[in-house]
Amino acid sequence: MEINVSQLLKEPIGSSRKYTIDETIDITGDGRESPVSGDVGLLRTQRGVLVRGKLQAELELTCSRCLSSFDYPLNISFEEEYIQTIDVNSGLPLQSSEEPGLFTIDEHHVINLSEAIRQYTLLAVPMKPLCHEDCAGLCPTCGRNLNLGDCSCLVETVDPRWSKLMGLQ
Repeated sequence: MEINVSQLLKEPIGSSRKYTIDETIDITGDGRESPVSGDVGLLRTQRGVLVRGKLQAELELTCSRCLSSFDYPLNISFEEEYIQTIDVNSGLPLQSSEEPGLFTIDEHHVINLSEAIRQYTLLAVPMKPLCHEDCAGLCPTCGRNLNLGDCSCLVETVDPRWSKLMGLQ
């Protein structure tokens, strides 16, 4: 997801552009491409370009209870400033900031949104994703997916010393 911003960098501070994105990128780093679409706004700043986006993505995740794969839709909002490294008029290198984690505009005046989108998407993914809210999970004895039906394992009786705790649900 690359956007050439050379013309925007020649314009005065406050100039803006809008773009629509509909591409696929490798968000999780495992080689599987995920569709990403939405709108991105670019705003010329003193140091470079401020990018604001509202995107939709869909990832294939694994349920933390039943270990089944499922598609998970995500809405992502992000805002990042991309800093110039080369002056657009003279072609000379600019003094770079030493701030860690900055996104930069490359020597051809192109910004690559893929890494920012990847980072914001990973932040939006739940820690323990569920295929659905009432996922039954796996049988602790035989490992059967209980969403597909009950298993034939015997239900153990509760130790009478712990029976009072059963009412705390």
